[in-house]
Amino acid sequence: MIKSFKWLSLLLLLLLLSPVFAWSAGPNVVLKDLDGKDRNVNEFIGKGKWTVVAVWAHDCVICNQEIHHMTFFHDAHKEKDAIVLGISIDGYANKADARKFIDKHSLNFTNLIGGPDAIAKFHAGRFIGTPTFYIYSPEGALLTTKVGAMTQEEVERFIKKKTNGKKV
Repeated sequence: MIKSFKWLSLLLLLLLLSPVFAWSAGPNVVLKDLDGKDRNVNEFIGKGKWTVVAVWAHDCVICNQEIHHMTFFHDAHKEKDAIVLGISIDGYANKADARKFIDKHSLNFTNLIGGPDAIAKFHAGRFIGTPTFYIYSPEGALLTTKVGAMTQEEVERFIKKKTNGKKV
């Protein structure tokens, strides 16, 4: 009887923790790329590199002023330890505006298109607005969310802190 109680307790504990384990693999969110192809953000998150998800809108003043920081970060890290994934919340009907934004800022990282409702599926609490940044560990665990501008240096400092001072 005691053995079966232990097994039942263990099974119950695993069931309770299973949502936490599911989130550590990154969100299961399907968005479209600029060519209309469905892409799951899990293609980019939890693949052994840090992933910075930059959520933007073409008419966001701060996004237009600050997105170049993510281009510099991606360029400096893409071959070794980190990538950036951009997500436009302009909606696929406005992909022309999204494409103009990407071209205007010479974004050198993959960008997907969705809407604010898709961002809610990132399990990061209520979506406030753009820009918003989600930083995922190389294993796919969401470690932080930042609403507002974020520089290359801030991302590097955050990752350095999480890797106990190892250079990124």
